[in-house]
Amino acid sequence: MSTPSFLLTQQRHPLSPSSAASRISAYVYGNILVLAALVPITTSPEYVGIAIVLGTALSTFIAHVFAETVAQAVRSGEQLTRSERIEELRDSVPILSSAVLPCLILLTAWIGWLEPRTAHILAEVAVLVRIGSTIFVVRRLQGRRPTTRTVVTAIGLALVATVVVIVKVILTH
Repeated sequence: MSTPSFLLTQQRHPLSPSSAASRISAYVYGNILVLAALVPITTSPEYVGIAIVLGTALSTFIAHVFAETVAQAVRSGEQLTRSERIEELRDSVPILSSAVLPCLILLTAWIGWLEPRTAHILAEVAVLVRIGSTIFVVRRLQGRRPTTRTVVTAIGLALVATVVVIVKVILTH
């Protein structure tokens, strides 16, 4: 029995513009919601917030897949095929990937390698870097190489996200 094509990790052809747009939407959405989940977490040696970050990513993933599947069915006027449903799942994976690095960083505090507050700040910085890298992801999905302007835009995105976090912390703490 051969491996189903949807489980293969090697991309054999470029993404369609629709699929690329869905993936970048999920990437941005996932990072923003993971960051929003991280900001209000109060850490302690016993509590570092991994469950909140994982729960946010997982619930957002499920909601996103459901919403996109319904929207696609409305657009086409037909029930989605199995392969279309799998494509919606695949296009939503960046939401889940948004939680991986922050959770690994928080895990270092939980096992005692880092102080909880340090791990929390590093997890937030990691998500800010991912948000800043959005422009690199977009360029890759478009099959275009990064330029100097890409780097400047990435820094600008990270700075804007930082300001958003600072405002949120000031207003909510």
